[in-house]
Amino acid sequence: MIFLKTDDEIELLRASNLLVGRTLAEVAKVIRPGVTTKELDKVAEEFIRDNGAVPTFKGFPNPYGAPFPASICTSVNEQVVHGIPGDIVLHEGDIVSVDCGTYMNGFCGDSAYTFCVGEVSAEIRQLLKVTKEALYIGIENAVVGKRLGDIGYAIQAHCESHSYGVVREFVGHGIGKEMHEDPQVPNYGKRGYGTALKKGLCIAIEPMITLGDRHVVMEQDGWTVRTKDRKCAAHFEHTIAVGTGSADILSSFKFIEEVLGDSAI
Repeated sequence: MIFLKTDDEIELLRASNLLVGRTLAEVAKVIRPGVTTKELDKVAEEFIRDNGAVPTFKGFPNPYGAPFPASICTSVNEQVVHGIPGDIVLHEGDIVSVDCGTYMNGFCGDSAYTFCVGEVSAEIRQLLKVTKEALYIGIENAVVGKRLGDIGYAIQAHCESHSYGVVREFVGHGIGKEMHEDPQVPNYGKRGYGTALKKGLCIAIEPMITLGDRHVVMEQDGWTVRTKDRKCAAHFEHTIAVGTGSADILSSFKFIEEVLGDSAI
């Protein structure tokens, strides 16, 4: 069932999502060669809790019922999504997708950003640039009168025009009082198909794009998803409210990009 949000509910969603953006900015401050993904998780959890919220990812069950053991997902290089923070050391030239969720005042926030660790190759930076562009192109289609397929088509067309793979098995989602609500929001599709977009629909749009083949596999931990060919993947995510004429982006990369400065993608 799809739950359309009132204006007041959208403002509560915005507050949770802006906290996610501020949390990702705190994580951005400590990303560098030699840092472990577990250290990133510690920074994120402390910041979320210090600001009166709880991390929605921690304890969230996978389809097998296993709870996610951390507050953020940290997916390094060929890992696409749901990487578990741990003793993985970040190295010069790596990329790391950090996906973060918060729960505050009864509503969820969800956003992700893929960071460069030190100097990253031009080929990988281009993958990140195109994936981020695709996110905003998808958001441009999140307006009253269009359909979910228009969002997916726009993302897919942009990424495949650069010969990148578009992951099919994992998609965006509705968001509100629960982190994952209906509808699912694929990063591929056909124009004019799918659920009609209505004012008050709040969704997380999150392109997951691969440098090589689009196929993915699940690691033995039951969470981490990586590319089958072990080529790098990028992941950017915003939570938005469908609008008339233009979407309302409830999350923000502004805080992250203030930290990154000229090195931002």
